[in-house]
Amino acid sequence: MSKYEGNIKDLKAAALKYDKDKDDAPCVVAAGTGYIAQKILQVAIENGITIYHDDSAATLLTKLELGQEIPPELYQIVVDIYVALMNAANEKK
Repeated sequence: MSKYEGNIKDLKAAALKYDKDKDDAPCVVAAGTGYIAQKILQVAIENGITIYHDDSAATLLTKLELGQEIPPELYQIVVDIYVALMNAANEKK
C-alpha cells in the first residue's frame, strides 16, 4: 500500500455501490476522513479495487450519509469517476 503523502487528518475517502436492479443511483457504502479514510483505502487495495483520486469529489461524497443515494447534482462527479475507472480497466487489458 502506498502511503498518503499529506497529513492523515486531511485524507478523505468514499466508497460507492450501485445495483441497477435495486438502486436508482449509486449509494455511499463507506465514507470518512483521517484514519477512517485510510482504512477505506486499505480495504480497497487489499481487495484489488481500483482507486480514483479526486479531493473535491471525496470532499463532497464524504458529506453524504451512509446508504444515501447520490443526489442528482452530484451525478456528473460519479460519471467522471466511472469513466476514469473504465479507462483504467481498459489500460490493464
